[in-house]
Amino acid sequence: MLDVCLLGTAGMMPQPHRWLTALMTRYNGSSLLIDCGEGTQIAMKEAGLSPNPIDIICFTHYHADHISGLPGLLLSMGNSDRTEPVTMIGPKGLKTVVNALRVIAPELPFSIEYVEIEGDEAEYVINGYHITAYKVKHNITCYGYTIDIPRAGKFSVDAAKSLGLPIQTWSLLQRGNDVEFEGRTYTPDMVMGPDRRGIRLAYCTDSRPCDAIVSHVKGADLFICEGMYAEKDKLPKAKKNKHMTFYEAAQMARDAQVEELWLTHFSPSLVGAKSYMGAVKKIFANAYLGEDGKKIELDFIEE
Repeated sequence: MLDVCLLGTAGMMPQPHRWLTALMTRYNGSSLLIDCGEGTQIAMKEAGLSPNPIDIICFTHYHADHISGLPGLLLSMGNSDRTEPVTMIGPKGLKTVVNALRVIAPELPFSIEYVEIEGDEAEYVINGYHITAYKVKHNITCYGYTIDIPRAGKFSVDAAKSLGLPIQTWSLLQRGNDVEFEGRTYTPDMVMGPDRRGIRLAYCTDSRPCDAIVSHVKGADLFICEGMYAEKDKLPKAKKNKHMTFYEAAQMARDAQVEELWLTHFSPSLVGAKSYMGAVKKIFANAYLGEDGKKIELDFIEE
């Protein structure tokens, strides 16, 4: 099960009921944060979440509304007695940007491991999270992320018994380990069925629509995508500023055949967002407005 909480949904500047961009996931005792805009740690407290278990922080890009909350969050993590290292992933220049922000948070009881993304796409496996970063189309280098939680195939008791394997070896094979028994090596594929459908969360902000987004978010259980503008006359502005509209996000969700779409990263000029959702749902029926603190539990689907 993957717990997902959309912490901040405002773009450019915080609003009375919206903090700046941030998303938090929890899986198997480990928390992952994507972006850390102003107010992120306040949003976490309002959602009943702790900063202490955050093991991974991913940045889409280095505009202030996506990273300005980092120094305060790091201090809160330090004050919560965290000592384990934190891995940060982001575009080139990550260490320089973070160290500049840490002028006001210079001493921490944990180390930071920096992973700078190389090229148009990169993959990482950390604490059970299978993370893919892919380049999108903004006015500076920016990446979208997919978070996959894979699921192994079913264990075949009949296959294990036919091989004469004792019960105490079964759990080892289920966990992906080879087993030596009576002079022979047994591998997981000998007792495990084909991989089953896992969980996929997709997240993209600050981009024009592009093929890379559609291909990477395809089939996602949840696609969280920026909807900077809802007014149809704002399309020229969206193109100029390298953002997208509600309708463009909905079109990508439909093309990628995702299960559900949450819109986020709203322009501070946007008023009455709900009034535009009828037109959005005509494009993609399972589209919803993101709200600070909006949560969902994504679970494995039995096929």
